[in-house]
Amino acid sequence: MLPQKSISQERKMKLRWFVTLSTMPLLGVVTAFGLVPQSQIGLDVTQLSSQEIPLTVSINTVTESSYWRNERVLRGDTVAELLRRMNVEDTAASEFLRTNAAAESLRKLSVGKEVQAETSANGGLISLRYLNDAGAQVVIEKQGAIFTSKILAAQLEKRLFVRTGEIKTSLYAATDAVGMPDAAANQLTELFSGDIDFHHELRRGDKFTVVYEMTYSNGALVRSGRIQAAEFINRGTAYRAVYFQSDAEHGDYYTPEGKSVRKAFLRSPIEYSRVSSGFTMARFHPILNKWGAHKGTDFAAPTGTKVRAPADGVVTMVGKQNGYGNVINLSHQGRYITVYGHLSRFATGLHKGQHVAQGETIGYVGTTGLSTGPHLHYEFKVGGEQRDPLRVALPDAQPVKASQIAAFRPIADNFLARLELLRNTNLAKVE
Repeated sequence: MLPQKSISQERKMKLRWFVTLSTMPLLGVVTAFGLVPQSQIGLDVTQLSSQEIPLTVSINTVTESSYWRNERVLRGDTVAELLRRMNVEDTAASEFLRTNAAAESLRKLSVGKEVQAETSANGGLISLRYLNDAGAQVVIEKQGAIFTSKILAAQLEKRLFVRTGEIKTSLYAATDAVGMPDAAANQLTELFSGDIDFHHELRRGDKFTVVYEMTYSNGALVRSGRIQAAEFINRGTAYRAVYFQSDAEHGDYYTPEGKSVRKAFLRSPIEYSRVSSGFTMARFHPILNKWGAHKGTDFAAPTGTKVRAPADGVVTMVGKQNGYGNVINLSHQGRYITVYGHLSRFATGLHKGQHVAQGETIGYVGTTGLSTGPHLHYEFKVGGEQRDPLRVALPDAQPVKASQIAAFRPIADNFLARLELLRNTNLAKVE
């Protein structure tokens, strides 16, 4: 037999392990990167910092007989499999969640959505919580011997985040490295595409700083919001943009001086593709086998890639034309004409005389006409003369209205101060 003292020590060790294991879920941390409450937008720049914040849990909210567990919906999940991962062993709960109409939204949750379950020590389900597609919180609770369901209105909250990065291999590798969502990264390229040729002009060492908002509902991320301010340093030149809401329905991006960041034209009709043949007066044609001018730019892209209107305009031609194959011509402001050749097809319903908006899809990349592979042939004409689309000076959009400069100025100054602070902080860390 073991001595009485050894038995006592063994019991104490088991008790310590049980306490440790049962409290581990309460000891997580959340990392916040420059998170600023919406109520403080435009106020306190000192909160734009990175820090680890321990989760604080009130002892009163946790009893010895209940446990909370979080799980995300995985591809191919069934209700039974989700409950198993959350250690729910409750036949009645499983039946209710699999068959009851009140739990239909649970069965339709998309991959990645989070579900929280409160269980008793023996695995019985006490309550279940998740966000439905509308962002409202669904609460399923056990009341006596039955389960009830209720929907709590979405409590939306907007938070500001900050990301700073440096180009080492590619723009999207840099945004991924700092945890910027793809939606914000796409906005960044769109925002500065009028000043920076992201196809050719990015350099190793270029830097960016972005302040963007994210929308949460009951603590869970609902969607990525718009960029509020950004700076991109390309080849030593800093480009800055601030979002200004001119009224309840309209807003746009401007430099700190009030000049529109957006050009009247997008630099490229295709998002972030590769140039396969540039504008030149001497190119050997791969099909005609002779030298000649190539007064346009070819963007290589897979068949079916969307082609967008670079500016507001009117369709002056849509159909087939010689070596262009399926082609579209747009007229802009009475002085500019853009041409799109080798398309696989046109946007549904597109017709001559139709007005199109900047960014609107007008067709899809193909290889019709004289073409050796899928690409878009893009021409930019000024006063009837073809110009290099990647080099021509693009006209600016309208600046902040004179009547709104007084409202715009403090917003711009505040975000400019934020960007200065963030850049200086990063330089200090590097040094």
